[in-house]
Amino acid sequence: MIRLPSSHAAITAPLVASSTRFPGIPVGRSLLDGRPFHLSPAMTDHAILPSTNSLALGGLGSGKSTTAKVRARREILEHGHQYVVIDSYGEENVGEWVSLTLALNGTVIEAGEFTLNPVSELFPREVREQLVRSLIAAVEPGALTHQATHALQHALNHPKATSLNGLVEALVEPEDGRWQAAKLVEWGEGAAIALSRYTDGSLRGLFDGDTASLPETDRPIVCFDFSRLDRNSPAIPSLMAAVACWVEHVWLPQSTATHRHLVLEEAWQILLSPATSELIQRLLKFSRKMGLSLDVVMHTLSDLGNGPAQDLARLCEIAHVGRLGPEEAAIVGALLALPDWAIAKIPTLAPGQAVWKVGPDYVDIIQTVINEEEAKLTDTSSRRRMAQQALAVEQDTAAPAVDSDDDQGDDLFAKTDPAGDDDGEWDWEMPPNVIDSRHLAAIEAAREGRCGEAADLAALGEREDITAHGINSIEAISWLSTRAKVAELCGNLDQAVQLRATVAHMGKDAEWFEDTAGNSTSQEWYRGPQPAAPAPPTGDTLAAKPRRRTWPYVAAIAALALAAGGVWQNAEDDKQAQELQEQAAAYKGVSATELNIDGVETEARAKWSRDGQSVVLSVWVDSEEDLKFVRIDAGDQTAQEKTVPLEAGQIPMPIRLEVTVPVQDRYQAVQMTVAVGGPKWKEHSRAPRRTIEFRPDRTAIDTDTGKQLKQRQARLL
Repeated sequence: MIRLPSSHAAITAPLVASSTRFPGIPVGRSLLDGRPFHLSPAMTDHAILPSTNSLALGGLGSGKSTTAKVRARREILEHGHQYVVIDSYGEENVGEWVSLTLALNGTVIEAGEFTLNPVSELFPREVREQLVRSLIAAVEPGALTHQATHALQHALNHPKATSLNGLVEALVEPEDGRWQAAKLVEWGEGAAIALSRYTDGSLRGLFDGDTASLPETDRPIVCFDFSRLDRNSPAIPSLMAAVACWVEHVWLPQSTATHRHLVLEEAWQILLSPATSELIQRLLKFSRKMGLSLDVVMHTLSDLGNGPAQDLARLCEIAHVGRLGPEEAAIVGALLALPDWAIAKIPTLAPGQAVWKVGPDYVDIIQTVINEEEAKLTDTSSRRRMAQQALAVEQDTAAPAVDSDDDQGDDLFAKTDPAGDDDGEWDWEMPPNVIDSRHLAAIEAAREGRCGEAADLAALGEREDITAHGINSIEAISWLSTRAKVAELCGNLDQAVQLRATVAHMGKDAEWFEDTAGNSTSQEWYRGPQPAAPAPPTGDTLAAKPRRRTWPYVAAIAALALAAGGVWQNAEDDKQAQELQEQAAAYKGVSATELNIDGVETEARAKWSRDGQSVVLSVWVDSEEDLKFVRIDAGDQTAQEKTVPLEAGQIPMPIRLEVTVPVQDRYQAVQMTVAVGGPKWKEHSRAPRRTIEFRPDRTAIDTDTGKQLKQRQARLL
């Protein structure tokens, strides 16, 4: 394996996100360019990140839970955030989050040892009814008839209905009201039987009792530990329904923290339950108004089915995906709109590594970084390690026990400082054809402070490869990365960021520098004359490198300048090359604008593929907009949707339509017609429409007026 300093590897690694930075806590380090990765969603500008909800996916041993716990600890200690955790899995009947919660002076609430009161007067009347209905639905879904609902409403008004036992008594022995008591007894029988499971049956002790109360709201973290419960028990969705109501109507109004988080560990159990999914969807939808982030942690999205999985992915602006199998990686990648290179990388990720997507466009591969204290607090592998140690004793071997983990591995998260420098070694396997002496010579000159000479070497090398291979060739584009590194070493950080962004916008995916590795029939790029390998040093330390002489570079510059002068004599070719350079520098690959059609606010967007062969055109309409019809047309592609009245209890969802059209190259403009029927639109009539021309330099033109439309940061499209 070729090991390069990270500063050298940054030249050849894909730079898909090098120009983007987020504020907040340190999370880890990018494996694409070696830079520290920070993120606190609540501190990120709303235009970049409209929602702060996050989704963590990954198989056993991927490190998803460890990353979630480390992020929570740092947000609490550094920014004073508050957390509520629903923890339904752990070892030895102890939840995964218990150690961290106790270390942060939080409260652990174990199922069965703390009684929640679903009819507490702290809940508004309508919330009490909804919560009791959720408890009934968790054990007897068929008991909630229209008549049972009326009987339940009548019983909740009874003076006895201050505890669950009192509510059951009010259902069994009601008083006359609008309806006679005999009818109320008949109607409420099914509901009373269902609630009796919580007062006299197998679920006794969760919601009844004289000491029934509500948790404290001023703790930095409250962990509801459901790990002792059977995973298939109706107690979990029942408790989750109670906790969700407490979060929404008690904890959030009383909390004084700058931001709050609700963590759902093993969330598939919660999201698949009809009794709780509606509550969670409402929290997801209105989380921004509540000052709340939902952090959902689960293994895969396929457990939820297509519909719920798509809804969840649409409402979470942040996702980090650890190691998954190829099939599951493809499913997740499609739902999250990940690029192909990221999907291909997911099955090969090591523990603690994840593909991160933040907002609509930022994608990176991040290695989470933790310290020793955090490693101890997030360790969930004690049982497995004890078994390995016992096996080692039986075999009478001297080998140390392997520290393997369901959420972190042997060398999980290298103990590097996120804010440190980039002088460490790069651990990726690099193909042998990525080292070019011309590139390294330019960088070495910059390292030694000879910035003018370094810039000349890079410029001449770029011009030479443009002449030999073309301006859009990989050989020519690779010089943009070298020029970026030279600019960075010479202190011109703005130019470095701009050059790296140009590389990313030109559509190079994560493995673009390895396309010809191992293929003897393909032309090797990025490779110059290779000097003979020096003999390895015999001492413990490497001898200091002699300072490079200047005169060989001066001679090389003169020779290359003479050769280049003959090539660039044609002024027309020079002008064309300059235009292409400017076009490449202006390339953004995305264009988004806001349209008002028939009184309905919509967001329209075009995104060019990385290979430059297609464009995804889409439109987004917020769930709060009042409309009856929306349609988009581009080329011969069409997509449309008509709204229907919502049924009782349904939550309105945003509308998203998209089509994909082919293009000849990445610089080709495309047009899309958006038709919207507002609240007064009548079926079979022509809906108002607008045609927009999108260009890849982040501009959009109204074809009817010829005016350029204002660009905006698109939502999760």
